[in-house]
Amino acid sequence: MLDDDPSVLKGLARLFSSADTPAETFTDPEEFLRYARTHRPAVALVDVCMPQMSGLEVQSQLRDISPSTRVIIFTGKDDPLVRSAALNAGASAFFTKPFDDEELLTAVRLALASVDENLLPKP
Repeated sequence: MLDDDPSVLKGLARLFSSADTPAETFTDPEEFLRYARTHRPAVALVDVCMPQMSGLEVQSQLRDISPSTRVIIFTGKDDPLVRSAALNAGASAFFTKPFDDEELLTAVRLALASVDENLLPKP
């Protein structure tokens, strides 16, 4: 999970912990991308508005670093152009804060399932 707001990350970490879903948290996009280079996360939750780098830039770089990572974008400002750009660039889902916890967990589970499906051998 990547967001420049530590309180958002704390809340998300609590949510994922309660759902028995391990999650790493990052406030710095560069640190997150370094982590992604070596760990290839299955799913990444990325905030759009951050001071160092936008979530769409992170999404673009992540696609090159770890093409199998499913990206879920979230933002505090729902802009149809940003939503469209994120989804057209391959985001699995797009949420506006505050979001429904169950909807977010469902989106993460669906993204994880699609990663798992892609790892299965083709008949």
